[in-house]
Amino acid sequence: MQQLNAVRLVKAREEDAERLADISKRAFHSDVHCGAPGEGGPPGYDSPQAQAEFMRGCDYYEILLGDVIVGALMAIKREGRCYECCGLFVDPEYHNMGIATQAFDLLWDRYPDAERWRVGTPAWNTRTNHFYQKLGFLKVGEDGPDGIIYERVMQ
Repeated sequence: MQQLNAVRLVKAREEDAERLADISKRAFHSDVHCGAPGEGGPPGYDSPQAQAEFMRGCDYYEILLGDVIVGALMAIKREGRCYECCGLFVDPEYHNMGIATQAFDLLWDRYPDAERWRVGTPAWNTRTNHFYQKLGFLKVGEDGPDGIIYERVMQ
């Protein structure tokens, strides 16, 4: 097992879109163990073409453990000094190792001007709801019938 201090965020490259789509597909399909009604994910989660589009539309970072791509984290600037995490996934083989927590720490270091961060997640997803609360996010609203919006005010 690699040391977790080797977690890095690097700008995603289009040539990695297929690998990222594969990781995303496996990550979102693992949500069946956390309350999902079946296998699936957000639009484009399993499409290399959509992953490449995401890279052009937001700040899309590969999460690396050493030199291995183990997931991705996407961010976009919203109004004022508010940012949104608009995508996160980690390969199920690397779950529960603190990788996503470290990725968020690295993300926050990249945006020192951010006063607050927002993220949305399905209400049924016990894993992501627990994770965001552990990171200090508080529920601030709902997104449709099954979504929760969280916000974290930065220190």
